[in-house]
Amino acid sequence: MKICELTNVDFSLRHFLLPLMRELRGRGHEVVGVCAEGPLLDAPRAEGFRIEALPLARSLNPIPQARAFHALYDFFRREKFDLVHAHMPISGLLGRLAARAAGVPHIAYTCHGFLFNQPGPWWRKSLSLQLERLGGRVTETFLTVSEEEAADARRLGIHPHATAVLNGRSPAIFHPDPTARAAIRAELGASEGDCVITAVSRLVRHKGHPELLRAMEATPDNAVLWVVGERLASDHGEDLDPHFARAEATLGPRRVKRLGYRHDIAAILAASDVFCLPSHFEGLPMSIIEAMLTGLPVVATDIRGPREQVRDGETGFLVPPMTDAPLAAALSRLASDAALRARMGAAGQAMALEKFDEAKVLGRTAALLGA
Repeated sequence: MKICELTNVDFSLRHFLLPLMRELRGRGHEVVGVCAEGPLLDAPRAEGFRIEALPLARSLNPIPQARAFHALYDFFRREKFDLVHAHMPISGLLGRLAARAAGVPHIAYTCHGFLFNQPGPWWRKSLSLQLERLGGRVTETFLTVSEEEAADARRLGIHPHATAVLNGRSPAIFHPDPTARAAIRAELGASEGDCVITAVSRLVRHKGHPELLRAMEATPDNAVLWVVGERLASDHGEDLDPHFARAEATLGPRRVKRLGYRHDIAAILAASDVFCLPSHFEGLPMSIIEAMLTGLPVVATDIRGPREQVRDGETGFLVPPMTDAPLAAALSRLASDAALRARMGAAGQAMALEKFDEAKVLGRTAALLGA
């Protein structure tokens, strides 16, 4: 088959779609990636994938979206794909509608999180639900990364056969690594007695950085925070620099470190003691899976996605979103108890190997796509 894997930006293609593209190519299919142009496309192109950059935008502005729809329609008409597999809410909707208009015989969609499940005004949630129902009507194979959102899709009339495929990461990449641990901790100045709490995500408000930074002020002195990630050019919303500046002034450079975008996430996690993701909403976070495979206890918010990954009190702790005190209490408990960290990390690693092994997830996804 000739398959198009479509998403919005280079970050999504590099971090979410590339493993599936490899799997599909390994099964003998021709795979073409489509998203907006960006520097992170160098990796898939270096692997020999054809990546087409089209004018896709993360915006509700109808003018750029109309431009994107016509570019997709022309591209699909010209390329004659057997399957278009779309991802992300806006690019996913436009891609599916353009594929239907262009006569693509098979159309699939993977939901990485419904917009109507995110905090926001009622009109935006209502609009999102109606657009999801519209997209569902032209979708043959409807997949989600979380069990809860598959149930939402069936219950709300978006698609009668929505199926959760989950997310996965490779245990060959993400695993405990004493050598990497020693090297990274030496590089970043973490002592043996420090409890390194790591957060890996884009630097946007809904990932919960302000709550995490405030919570750190109520943790023991041995608790050290490493924040990995950057703000994408297409990200919207509040500038987080003032929050970091306040935390850095209060806690000092030893206890709060911004590491920016890193290509050595596996080594960073191996050097860490706790993983934290206090998001306001999620799909099914890859970063939590990476941390679990590395044997880290996870502190996350009790929302869709993370509560399918973290067993509260067993593999980590779930706390209410958008709050400081419960987050501080959970982090403090782990920072003060190395044996608890080890026990929860081992339980989380066993769970991740069972449920979130990339090979299992990719095989299940490819089979549902008919590939």
